Amino acid sequence: MKKLFIVAIIALLGITQNQAQVTFKPGLRGGVNFSHFASGNDYNTSYYYDNNGNYVQTTNNNDDFKAKTDFYVGFYGALHLTKYYTLQPEINYSNQGSYLDSRNGNVVTRTKFDVSYLSIGILNKFTFTDKFNFHVGPTLDFVVDKTKFTNENSDDFFLFPSSNDVDLTLTAGFGYNFTKNFGLEARVKKGFISVYDFNNSNPKNVVFQLGVTYTFDIK
Repeated sequence: MKKLFIVAIIALLGITQNQAQVTFKPGLRGGVNFSHFASGNDYNTSYYYDNNGNYVQTTNNNDDFKAKTDFYVGFYGALHLTKYYTLQPEINYSNQGSYLDSRNGNVVTRTKFDVSYLSIGILNKFTFTDKFNFHVGPTLDFVVDKTKFTNENSDDFFLFPSSNDVDLTLTAGFGYNFTKNFGLEARVKKGFISVYDFNNSNPKNVVFQLGVTYTFDIK
């Protein structure tokens, strides 16, 4: 009976110690987006019926998506479960989009595509040392500013054709902590749902992010 009591005390102390390691700290993040649309294999491919009624495929290599620079900002809650693992829910606002350069001879017409998302994600953060971490997880992005495109040679703007209002993405990146509160992170976010219909293709979001984080001390 005495041995059983000692074992129970040891187990209780172990559970208490493990629970004491679990902490929750909120934080803020923000930085720069470098976003563009991944065009897909059929981006420069179009189709038409010729005079004989045949379905003809043509290829246009004069259009190309280019990176657009914008910003993101958000907040997170870091649930530190073990020494090496943190579960981190996030809510972010992200301005994204892409440029489209269309070439006609020596003349290049640039069109800008703007789209803003409210992003809700759950990241899994793996800490290797006190300074470095790797994080990966899914996010669900909802359009909060209706997508539009503008021709930089004029003041006209138009709604995206058949634009989608949600995107499912996968986020992965690395972080470096200068102090226990302040850090630097670099991420890539890849979308799996087409942004809109264009030239029989399905352009998808690709975003590179570089920014800073600040974690608050909660006691």
